[in-house]
Order: sequence, then structure tokens, then C-alpha cells
Amino acid sequence: MRWADLAPRRSRAGGASRRYGPPVLPEATDRILALPDDAQILDVGGWAAPFNRATHVIDAMPFQTRGAMGFSYGGPQERFGADTWTRTDFCAREPWPYEDDQFDLVLCVTTLEDVRDPIWVCQEMSRVAKAGYLEVPSILNELTWRLPGEGAYLGNRHHHWFCRASAAAGRPEDAVGAASSVPAAGGAAAIEFVHKQHGVHADPTIRVTPSMAVELALGEQLQGLFWKGSVAATERLLIGETLHAELRGAVGARFPASRAERGLRGTEARLRARAEALAGPLRRRAGGRLRELRGGAVPPDAVVSEDHVRPGLGRPRD
Repeated sequence: MRWADLAPRRSRAGGASRRYGPPVLPEATDRILALPDDAQILDVGGWAAPFNRATHVIDAMPFQTRGAMGFSYGGPQERFGADTWTRTDFCAREPWPYEDDQFDLVLCVTTLEDVRDPIWVCQEMSRVAKAGYLEVPSILNELTWRLPGEGAYLGNRHHHWFCRASAAAGRPEDAVGAASSVPAAGGAAAIEFVHKQHGVHADPTIRVTPSMAVELALGEQLQGLFWKGSVAATERLLIGETLHAELRGAVGARFPASRAERGLRGTEARLRARAEALAGPLRRRAGGRLRELRGGAVPPDAVVSEDHVRPGLGRPRD
């Protein structure tokens, strides 16, 4: 991954050194900053790194603590202030304190993947603004193994969702970054959210490794989408299924494995399976002994399979 592309940049504002940060996708930043000077802009979830051109901000955190990431976006001068900063839970399923179409543009940058109800957020953005811009991590970004500061996880460990943004049919100019070639069904700008299942972190076959990630340009790490009127937001439900095969295909399509790499991955998989076969019984015996020492007992109605216990729930499915 091109971490240099994400590094903060310095500028001078009012005679003082001020970090105003890595860009939102540059082509998106340019379009937003080109809006008329009197355009009213709402930044949704901008607390950690606000978009300075916004005239209003809505966030769960207070104005006085803004900029926790050490930088901001969208030029050196803040257009919003304490009087136009609304502190609220914007996922509370209560209408935001703004009128219909109050804003010329609403933007929400790398926030939707964090929140518990991104569909409601998209609905309210569509209500309060005539147009908008949203930006979310790409699937490949969410599959990047060991992002700086994240540890042994895929992508950012606090993210709830995989996101897929798609441009309105006939309006490819609305999409920037990783979504630019994806048309929306039915002619509407759209975004789909899929639960980021915990099991993805333990599957080495779907990882974008650090050696792969350095090949990703900034536009492959982020998906940006401009929309007018409204953006359609949906959740793809996963009922008794996983995304592993689909995600494995996405990684394989971007990083086709050579014969040597396929051989190496196969060897790694066999070594992992062998290590688990040897270590599993030892762990189970040790766990049983530790349970005895602390006076624990397996409930009488529990179903035990290979020393894995699910009280009252029957046998494990997977």
C-alpha cells in the first residue's frame, strides 16, 4: 500500500504551521472545493479529521476535541464552527436537526464502515442534501493483512462492514477510485453493506499480504461516489453462508498467483493443518485438566464434539 500517499502534508495557515492532511481521493477533493463559495456543506462523522470546507459537521464527539487524527481535509481554513457543529448519535433513527435539502452537498468519508446503522445515515444524508459524496474502503483494503497499528487482522479491526459503492447507470463520472467501473443496477447511485464476519481474520487464503498491498494505488484502496437526489443503501444478508470464496476470488483476480506462489501457499496450508492436528489434542487435554483444577464441570445437557461444547445448542454446524 502506498502509505506515502496517505501521509499528512503541511501547509501554512494564518502564519502558523497546520497539518491539513492526506486528501480525500484527490479528484473528489477538487470537485468539492470547486463548489460556489456560498455552498452549504455538511460533513457527517468528521470529528477525527474534519473536511475544512464544510460549513456544518454532525458527529458523536464534541467540537473542542476535533482533529484527533492530527490532521484535517479540504484546505487549510475551517468554514464550520462550534455553532454549526451538531453533537448527536446520528444512527439513533431520529431525524437529524436539519431541513429537507438544506445542504448543497453532504459528505461522509471513511465513516459508514464504522457505524452500526449506515443505511439510516444514507437515508438522512439523502433527505437533508441535494447531492452528496461518500467514500469507503475498497474490498482489497479491507482484506489487507496487518495494516499499520492494527495487528493480526484484515483491514481495520473496528470496521463492521464490507462496502460496495456503485455509480448511477449512465453517470460513470460519479464514481472515483475502486468503484469507478461498477454501474449501479436500476440507474441509481447505490451502496451495499455486507457484515464483515469475524472468521475472515483467520483465513490466510483471502489476505492481501503486505507484499501485495504495496502494489495498490490510492484509487484501489478507496471507493468514492458522488450522487444527486439520493443514494440507495442496502444490506446484503448472509444467512448460513460466508464470503470466503467470493473474497478469495477478488484477491486472486487482482493478484494472480504464480506457480511458485501456489506451491508455497499449498505447503503453508499443509504445515498449518499438520500443526493443528498435533496441537489440538494437546490443547484439549490441557484445557480439561485446567477445568478440573478450578472445579469446573460440563453441563449435563451439553453436546460435546471433539471436546467442543455448545450447551443446549446441538452439534456445531461448521
